[in-house]
Amino acid sequence: MSFPLLTVTAAVPAVGAILTAAVPAARRTAAKWLALLVSLATLALAAVVFVRFEPGGERYQLTESHAWIKDFGVRYELGVDGIGVALIALTALLIPFIVLAGWHDADPLETSSKRWRPTQGFFALILMVEAMVILSFEATDVFLFYILFEAMLIPMYFLIGGFGDRAHSGSDENAAAQRSYAAVKFLLYNLVGGLIMLAAVIGLYVVAGNFSLPEIAEARANGSLEMATSTERWLFLGFFFAFAVKAPLWPLHTWLPNAMGEATAPVAVLITAVVDKVGTFAMLRFCLGLFPEASKWATPAIVVLALISIVYGALLAVGQRDIKRLVAYASISHFGFIILGIFAMTTQGQSGATLYMVNHGISTAALMLVAGFLISRRGSRLIADYGGVQKVAPVLAGTFLIGGLATLSLPGLAPFVSEFLVLVGTFARYPVAGVIATTGIVLAALYTLVLYQRTMTGPVKEEVRTLPDLRARELAVVVPLIAVLIFLGVFPKPLTDVVNPAVQHTMSDVQQKDPSPEVEAAK
Repeated sequence: MSFPLLTVTAAVPAVGAILTAAVPAARRTAAKWLALLVSLATLALAAVVFVRFEPGGERYQLTESHAWIKDFGVRYELGVDGIGVALIALTALLIPFIVLAGWHDADPLETSSKRWRPTQGFFALILMVEAMVILSFEATDVFLFYILFEAMLIPMYFLIGGFGDRAHSGSDENAAAQRSYAAVKFLLYNLVGGLIMLAAVIGLYVVAGNFSLPEIAEARANGSLEMATSTERWLFLGFFFAFAVKAPLWPLHTWLPNAMGEATAPVAVLITAVVDKVGTFAMLRFCLGLFPEASKWATPAIVVLALISIVYGALLAVGQRDIKRLVAYASISHFGFIILGIFAMTTQGQSGATLYMVNHGISTAALMLVAGFLISRRGSRLIADYGGVQKVAPVLAGTFLIGGLATLSLPGLAPFVSEFLVLVGTFARYPVAGVIATTGIVLAALYTLVLYQRTMTGPVKEEVRTLPDLRARELAVVVPLIAVLIFLGVFPKPLTDVVNPAVQHTMSDVQQKDPSPEVEAAK
């Protein structure tokens, strides 16, 4: 039997989470270093997966399949395509920086208690989320994916509600209430989506007789499995609703600003840069792969919702007074671009959407983590409490600017490539939608540059005169992320070579071809 590389890649952070949680209460530093080493080991394994994947080979590679619940046809079945490989690499890349950025976020305010180990719990939960997210990108059994899709809510609930942002303007009781509200709202929204998806998963089993994605797709392709049109559409809606909540897509987005605002900056990055990508990934793998006719039927409505997300999220970002909520609404706008690219049903759009998942994760991590460093120094998330930071902390201001420019998709930085491909793919099939989507670019420039102007330029406020610049640990977080943004901005080929064949398979699933360009005959 070949080496189970995919299982090991997900098992390392899972085992690391257990070991980290078991570290004695007095050895907080040891727990941090253990979590960091485990995340780096996972990154090394993800790099092996990336290198061993052959873009021109089989659709699903490094496959594993073992019987699990035989009576219901459930299997422990794994395999990765180019899209899954890219997102595994993103997840494994970001977790070490999340761990480093949150190095002191869970240090107890009172050290007298010997029972509660908040530091160990914080880092163990992060590693457990990493394990579940990686395994969800690998799962090709629908039921296995559903279990992971729901299970990752539990550690995320505790990360939001139990380890909230300490920079809160109200009392400790009010801060705890806000954290609890955000955590419960996150959990309820996603649980409702998951319950609806469970009904669709059961319906899929009744129709198909198994949960294997490759087998169901093959049966549909060769005509041995037929679904009634109404059945396929209802099943599609059940899956899509859950993924739209996770993504998040308007009007199912309202949990995200609360969750990101109340969580620590590293956990906010974990939410929007890692966990939420499971939703958009699943749209490509499961919605389009299992329900091609229903996907085309629902495309006009989904394109409209994506456009609303783009414009609505950007407009609300412009009006925000809270730095973290501004980044949250900007992310809603960016997820609108990703979903628009997926349902444009063109190779450029879907390739751009996949690249956008990766590039958005890196750019949001860079911006949010620098913002978190700034907030921890001043103790406030309000934009109005800052001014003139670039004069007292020029490196912090410079890295904040680069993260912001990446967020607005400046040419030369990674998000530009993906946003450009999404718009090209959208214009090819839906030119009006493409025109509307471009307004998101203008609004992104507005909220990003206004944020920088109000916080970093102008007279130095008295409260920020003594702010220190980025320290060595913080530079170790930010500099590599910026380097990756620049590298993928000028040379995206390593990602596009992996992603494009997978996109071709997805386009084949929905039986779509790129529109032919219209060229007027010369007179």
